[in-house]
Formats: sequence, structure tokens, C-alpha cells
Amino acid sequence: MFMSSFMKSSIGRKVLVSLSGLFLMVFLLVHLAVNLTLIFDDTGDLFNQAAHFMATNPAIKIMEPALALGFVIHILYTIIVTVSNYMARPARYDKRNSKETGGWPSRNMFFLGSTILVFLVIHVWNFFWKMRVSGDPLLDHIMIDGEQMENSYNLVATLFKTSYIYSSIYILGVISLGLHLSHGFWSAFHTIGLNNDVWMPRLRNIAVVYAAIIAGGFIAIPVYFMIFF
Repeated sequence: MFMSSFMKSSIGRKVLVSLSGLFLMVFLLVHLAVNLTLIFDDTGDLFNQAAHFMATNPAIKIMEPALALGFVIHILYTIIVTVSNYMARPARYDKRNSKETGGWPSRNMFFLGSTILVFLVIHVWNFFWKMRVSGDPLLDHIMIDGEQMENSYNLVATLFKTSYIYSSIYILGVISLGLHLSHGFWSAFHTIGLNNDVWMPRLRNIAVVYAAIIAGGFIAIPVYFMIFF
């Protein structure tokens, strides 16, 4: 009963958004590490082996529904919190008078999140859906170290090499993600209680570094293929 009431409260919903956001931030680091193998090995073997491991490992298969649930919770409760806050305001909110100190990203988190959601749908459709559900002619089967697997590298690299439009969408999506993270990182800790005068400045600095690593790392991938292929 307590948990049910807590999750229906404003603070409970914000905590859920924060915890799901922190969970997704950990995933982003893992996802970036895997994706960077695209530019570290032009043969594609490293990325194909990593993609094959992610698709066949039982532990990963168990985690995928949890990851999907994390995305759903984060998106759904962010919408609920945003709409609730908007409806609770007696007058139109003046962003210029915002008391938040996170700059432009903090005042436009919903816009950035909506942009990321559009990008996520496009990204999932082009890669995850084809790798796990529909298949694609580019996913020809190859042998690496005596093990047969799909050529996921061929699918991903071909799209980046041949479509400047998709590469541009990808870069814009990742820039939005970086801006979103630059506020969301420290804000999540603030919401769950780590908001004292000692830790807040540190977390803000860490947030900038984390956001720069994530955004810079992902942007490097399409840029690499556009420049060198």
C-alpha cells in the first residue's frame, strides 16, 4: 500500500524517472563500448562477435526485457510528470524566470527527450529490428573463429557509408542525447537525495564529462565512416 501510494505521488514518480534514467545511463556505456568496435576493427570481426554474444548469451536475453521496461518506465513517467507539472501551474510557465541552474538543457528536457524518442524509434527500426526480427539481405552469415554468425557489421557499416541522411539524423539524435544527459545525470542524483552543497558541484562536473564521452563516442562512429569510406 505504501509503495503504491508513493509511486502515485509526485516525488515517487520523479524517483522512478531518476532510477530508470540511471539504469539507462549504465546501458549507454555498455552500448557505446560495443559500438566503438565498429571503428577499431575494419574487418568487422570484433563487432560481429560482440553482436553475436549480445544476441545469444542467456544473461543478455534476460536483461533485454528489463532494458525495454526501463525505457518504457522512463518515457511514460517522464510524460506523466511533465504533464502533471504543466497542469499544476496556474499560469503559463516563463522559462526565462526558471529557478533551475542547469541552463538550456534543464529548461528543455521534454523537447530533448521527445527528439531522442524519435531517434530511438528510427535507430531500433534500422538495426535492432532487422537483427532480431525481420532480417536483412546485408545480414549474410559468416564464419569467425569457426563459429557461424550474422554479419551485423555489414548492416551497420553499409548504412553509415551510404546514407548521409541517416548519419546526420544519428548525429543530431546523439547531440540531443548528450544535452539531455548533461542535466539528467546530476538531476537524477539530486532527486534521490544526493543534493548537498558538497556533491552537487561534483556531480554537475561529472555530468558534463559523462555526456561528452557518450555523445562524442557515438558521434565518432558515423563521422568515421563518412570520412574514411
